[in-house]
Amino acid sequence: MKILLTGTGGQLGQALLDSKPDAVELISTTRQELDLSNAEACRLAVQKYQPDWVLNAGAYTAVDQAESEPELAHAINAGAPEAFAQELDRQGGRLLQVSTDFVFDGQQGSPYRVDQPTTPIGVYGTSKAAGEQAIHRIFGANNPQGVILRTSWVMGPVGRNFARTMLRLHRERDQLSVVADQVGCPSSTLNLATACWTTITQGSQTNLPPIMHWSDAGAASWYDVAVAIGELGHSLGLVDTPAKVNPITTADYPTPASRPNYSLLDCTTTRAALQLDGQHWQEALKQLLLRVQAD
Repeated sequence: MKILLTGTGGQLGQALLDSKPDAVELISTTRQELDLSNAEACRLAVQKYQPDWVLNAGAYTAVDQAESEPELAHAINAGAPEAFAQELDRQGGRLLQVSTDFVFDGQQGSPYRVDQPTTPIGVYGTSKAAGEQAIHRIFGANNPQGVILRTSWVMGPVGRNFARTMLRLHRERDQLSVVADQVGCPSSTLNLATACWTTITQGSQTNLPPIMHWSDAGAASWYDVAVAIGELGHSLGLVDTPAKVNPITTADYPTPASRPNYSLLDCTTTRAALQLDGQHWQEALKQLLLRVQAD
């Protein structure tokens, strides 16, 4: 089975490389090798490699910077999946598009189901939702040829992410202030990569739902995660003395882009479809920190 993977240089891309099934012939591409902002380059890559699947793990993920670069964000997050879908629809092959909890506005107080309409806020969420809509438009809303896997709060042992940043700050500072009124759930790249590969292997044999949700299990605020990183880092010998973490509100920490106050994803149907149990986010975080690389 031939897979064209985008975003190899990112934290999820690295986890996907590390966990590649033996039966997969992988064509991995970095940002330099495949410019996702160039729709024609995306179409030509599908024509050249004729993959069984495109696993589009690459994205424009700079949430705040997207507010000042809307055209680039849309080109990468909406234009690339549209181009992949167009060419796959023409020649055959399937698409696994990694999407985000930011396609929801965070105004409800219960986990978002896979069948709920998207209500994005900000350029980043809007661009990712537009990518989803393009896939539905090209393949058809219920066609398993295009599978969308939404995830949240992605963290891995490599790359730039909240876990590694907090680990560094716990080492450097005595006190930290972290937002406590945004609720969701972390997604370890180690578990997310497993979900992606399982989607492809199972999806090649049977029809999976066209939209799925994946995160680790449980719920947390950013404050909760920051505290846990300090405690786990100390217990693992990665932090001498954890910093005191002070809870603050979103209003106390203004950012260019608005963020959902509540973005917990309902992963029930996905776990059943993939036959994967969800690991609690604290245990997943521990496994992540055990593999983290020094800054």
